[in-house]
Amino acid sequence: MKFLDEAEADDPILSVVNLIDIFLVVIAALLLTVAKNPVLQMMQADNVTVISDAGTSQMQMLVKQGDKVERFRSNGKTGEGQGTRAGVAYRMQDGSVVYVPEAAAPAPAR
Repeated sequence: MKFLDEAEADDPILSVVNLIDIFLVVIAALLLTVAKNPVLQMMQADNVTVISDAGTSQMQMLVKQGDKVERFRSNGKTGEGQGTRAGVAYRMQDGSVVYVPEAAAPAPAR
C-alpha cells in the first residue's frame, strides 16, 4: 500500500496541473480588474473628455470623439488670442456656475 502512495507523490504531471490552476486564477483576477477599470469603461463611450492634473503646468486633456483620440498638453502659459466677450460666468453659493450670454449689440442705424 505504501508503494502506491509514493508513486503518486513522485508524479511530475501533478505539479504541472497545480501550476495551470494557479495561472487560471491569476488570469481571471486580471480580467476582472481590467473589466472594472473606470477609464476603460469611459473610453467605450463615443465622446469622452478626460482632464488630468487640472490647474497645474502638467495638465493633460484627452478628447475622444468617435474613433479619434487627441491629447492636449499644457505648456504652463496663459492662453492668448483675439475675440470678443461672449458673456459672463457667475459662481453661485452652492458651487455651481451659471453662464449668462451677453445680448448682441444692435447694428448701427444708417
